[in-house]
Amino acid sequence: MALGTCFSSKNFTLNARHILRRKEALQANGNVLFAPAHEQVNKTVLRSNHVHVHPGIVAIHQSTVFDKNSQKSLGSSESALILIRHGESLWNQKNLFTGCVDVPLTKEGVEEAIEAGKRISNLPVDIIFTSALIRAQMTAMLAMTQHLRKKVVPVILHNEDERAESWSKIFSTVTESQTIPVITAWELNERMYGELQGLNKEETAEKFGKQKVLEWRRSYDIPPPNGESLAMCAERSVAYFKNQVEPVLNCGQNVLIAAHGNSLRAIIMYLDKLTPQEVIDLELSTGIPMLYVFKEGKFVRRGSPIGPDTIGVYAFTPDLAVYREQLENMIQ
Repeated sequence: MALGTCFSSKNFTLNARHILRRKEALQANGNVLFAPAHEQVNKTVLRSNHVHVHPGIVAIHQSTVFDKNSQKSLGSSESALILIRHGESLWNQKNLFTGCVDVPLTKEGVEEAIEAGKRISNLPVDIIFTSALIRAQMTAMLAMTQHLRKKVVPVILHNEDERAESWSKIFSTVTESQTIPVITAWELNERMYGELQGLNKEETAEKFGKQKVLEWRRSYDIPPPNGESLAMCAERSVAYFKNQVEPVLNCGQNVLIAAHGNSLRAIIMYLDKLTPQEVIDLELSTGIPMLYVFKEGKFVRRGSPIGPDTIGVYAFTPDLAVYREQLENMIQ
């Protein structure tokens, strides 16, 4: 898919005149500062008179407005990708194999998510992808409560069927323009640990042997009984990333993904071109965001934790630095 071409999994379009009306409504209500990037219309869109979009997302061209007379943006071919591993869950705390069992965050996990939000509070976010599991969704939502664009609210899109889509419809154009769409996907779930799910890790090691459990946990292509290997998890999560997330980044949209240790390891393996051995050795800290910049079809890592207790320093691009400075100046 060419850069600048927006994605549609349902092949529907949105008329540019409707988008202009939404932009005018924002300006009339004095909320231009909080207009998401996808609210801006460029000449290319006006010439084509319509644009293909992801379900529920007006994805056109990246450009963030800070006031009625001044416009600053990331480059049209540059977008930000933020990855966050969810905070501590109740089963993490109990040292149980969790996998795809849907358990919430602990108090510490909530605090980790809030701290993660503080670290990305001045980075642009236009759309959020999470797994179908509550601990990842909680992490994304709690993180966004800390964002400096306070009027922007993440809203989970429900398009499982016609009724879900109809019942969750937003009827205010202004309110809709102030929301960040949240897409949930089972493909971003933690790898399924099969018959180990719910078992205590220490007891499992005693039962099957430490070496066998280590093999199930840390090998690339050996799954636990009736479960997924990392390779199997990578097959679904990377395919989803390529098919659903990359096209959104190609549109100039800035993406936050809140997911799990293994699904994120798989995606990072793809982004950083790691070998199976390198990804096995990769440790991801809970609640510490990683920043990538997508430009000219390539991913460049701009910040990464070195270890569980070390917080990586973001290397902002010039465009990201401008966004941060303008946003912080506007809220002072």
